[in-house]
Amino acid sequence: MMADEKQTEEKTAETPQVTETPEVAAAQAEANLENAGEKAEAQVNRGNRGGRGGGRGGRDNRGGGRGRGRGRDNRREDEGEELIEKLVHINRVSKTVKGGKRFGFAALVVVGDGKGRAGFGHGKAREVPEAINKATAAAKKAMVRVPLKDGRTLHHDGKGHFGAGKVVVRSAPPGTGIIAGGPMRAVFESLGVADVVTKSNGTANPFNMIRATFEALKDQTSPRSVAQRRGKKVADLLGRGGMEKAEAEATADAVTE
Repeated sequence: MMADEKQTEEKTAETPQVTETPEVAAAQAEANLENAGEKAEAQVNRGNRGGRGGGRGGRDNRGGGRGRGRGRDNRREDEGEELIEKLVHINRVSKTVKGGKRFGFAALVVVGDGKGRAGFGHGKAREVPEAINKATAAAKKAMVRVPLKDGRTLHHDGKGHFGAGKVVVRSAPPGTGIIAGGPMRAVFESLGVADVVTKSNGTANPFNMIRATFEALKDQTSPRSVAQRRGKKVADLLGRGGMEKAEAEATADAVTE
């Protein structure tokens, strides 16, 4: 036993120590980096495949508070027609529970085709994209048609009232533009109105302002619809307003709706 141990110690002492060269160290470091990159890529792929954050946009989409994404203008082709989507307002609410706070979002969206049809919708969800999608779907279902004069302005003045919101809308000559602020501007831009003058009296709540604006737009009527309802000609109605016969007939021929 003693002889064997001595032989082992002599062999160990005779074994030369290998000195690591710079080339060997560089190759080893490169191999370690490749392994680390493969592990990181595998973790990212696993995170994208599973988990709530990868499938629904993650928790980062919920941050931003009030007004995030305000003024967004998207154009989508839905069933062969191009729709204009405008995000008017996002409201964030929180509910305090035992484990902390739960956040929710309410989105207000206006949708229109730019040719006299528009609608608004309201959606609530735990995530911002879901709330916007719900509001957009509701707006598409609630679209109404508003008759436009020459395809650019309203036929006559109107007033709308909802809750504490009161709005006044007036037709305008060419070149006036859209004189409206905040939520009301989104409505007229999606509706396709180029010249209009508006005034909002009362609350600045975007939800009430939008509802009051649509109440005013629902009361809009065109000379052609009034003539059909009364069984008369459009030129006769325009002549009663003090317009000459020839001018009334020319204007009546130009009325499309």
